[in-house]
Amino acid sequence: MAECAFVALGSNLGDRRAYLAEARKRIARISGTEIAAASLIEETAPLGAVPQGSYLNQMVLLRTALGPRALLERLLAIEREMGRVRSKPWGPRIIDLDIVQYDARVVSEPGLRIPHPELPNRDFWQRELAELLPHAG
Repeated sequence: MAECAFVALGSNLGDRRAYLAEARKRIARISGTEIAAASLIEETAPLGAVPQGSYLNQMVLLRTALGPRALLERLLAIEREMGRVRSKPWGPRIIDLDIVQYDARVVSEPGLRIPHPELPNRDFWQRELAELLPHAG
């Protein structure tokens, strides 16, 4: 049975809009997963102390047969395939893919916390999540 996962996409390097579009295409090709809805794209200021350009952010609602860990592993693979280099925490990135929420599950494992611990601190995630929740039915 497919479950609903909310995944945040962000980019602040290069052609940000094209990177978001490419990430959506690759996410849609994950086996047992479909994009059921996508939020509007919004531009936000960077978070943290590292000087960098503003981000384009979007959230997608997935219906997936994958469990949270398997989904995270596939999303991290997409980041790597698209050229993301993790050089410094909170630094600039071509693409960032985060599981924000996964149905009503609470997960606390090394490298995976759901709901995402930054959700309460990111107004744009809260707006995007609210936009997508009516499609989760």
